[in-house]
Amino acid sequence: SVPPFRSAGDVLEDNPVGKLKVFIYDLPRKYNKKMVTKDPRCLNHMFAAEIFMHRFLLSSAVRTLKPKEADWFYIPVYTTCDLTPAGLPLPFKSPRVMRSSIQYISNKWPFWNRTDGADHFFVVPHDFGACFHYQEEKAIERGILPLLRRATLVQTFGQENHVCLKEGSIIIPPFAPPQKMQAHLIPRDTPRSIFVYFRGLFYDTGNDPEGGYYARGARASLWENFKNNPLFDISTDHPATYYEDMQRAVFCLCPLGWAPWSPRLVEAVVFGCIPVIIADDIVLPFADAIPWEEIGVFVEEKDVPKLDTILTSMPIEDILRKQRLLANPSMKQAMLFPQPAQPRDAFHQILNGLARKLPHPEGVYLPPSEKHLNWTAGPVGDLKPW
Repeated sequence: SVPPFRSAGDVLEDNPVGKLKVFIYDLPRKYNKKMVTKDPRCLNHMFAAEIFMHRFLLSSAVRTLKPKEADWFYIPVYTTCDLTPAGLPLPFKSPRVMRSSIQYISNKWPFWNRTDGADHFFVVPHDFGACFHYQEEKAIERGILPLLRRATLVQTFGQENHVCLKEGSIIIPPFAPPQKMQAHLIPRDTPRSIFVYFRGLFYDTGNDPEGGYYARGARASLWENFKNNPLFDISTDHPATYYEDMQRAVFCLCPLGWAPWSPRLVEAVVFGCIPVIIADDIVLPFADAIPWEEIGVFVEEKDVPKLDTILTSMPIEDILRKQRLLANPSMKQAMLFPQPAQPRDAFHQILNGLARKLPHPEGVYLPPSEKHLNWTAGPVGDLKPW
């Protein structure tokens, strides 16, 4: 499930400027900025990449104001900005918002209709991407929003052979606030005195009272097997020293939750803690640019009970080699969405992903009047106007 290791140098160092031009649709504010004004909490959650990508592109050197010379068209819709009182995204309106925005651009400009969106890209950073539901069974039942079937999706969700992962999607890391992490850095020579570290839920009793479905039981197994093991510093408490603790740990557990990934993956890489990835079939962010096999440890979900043996038997030279690779600043940079943007950061890795999909194949452009997408497909609720 992980591509073979290749030298991180070439791809991480790529400069996408000059390789592609992006036209940004000017949408009414209700599709984007107004949502943030209404609830600024969207700027800080793990799905905020959609907002910061828009801001980045507006001032990027790849932006073109001439749609006729554009390689890619970008529709800035913030699909995860409708929040519950607890600050969690409610994706139920997202399909209607998305449909409405596509309707708007296809009536106002000729570019969507030429390709049915095949040269357009969207950022859909929710748990199950463009399936727009936070529960996997419901997301699978919904499938990817029919109107996005030809577009390129920039999404955090990546799981092999899954209905909600579209072939050709660009998989990105979840958003983790760079300034906040910067504020918690400790001296680099601080010894790593914690062997295994994890803070988070083991059971999601609110959504999964039986306890076997959440994280496919992997987190429950972690707790049952290692809650009393002195090598494992694991708990549901989220201390104020969370970021500092990660910098004092050798291994940071990154088990699946409802989806295969979480911001822990980003935090582990940024803080030089070896990520222990427990999520079968995960497709990792920027896997053609980041040598995940070399910096992380992959443990199958069924092997969680053997985790202590797996980690304690790892040769010290392997651990040191992974730590040296993680110390490479470009590895951290590729996982972050800093303000302002910096060379080789996650924004530029997304542009590299788009550049590598050029030139568009001939079949992208449809003969006049030919259509590939069915505007009336999908659940009836999605068809209501937004």
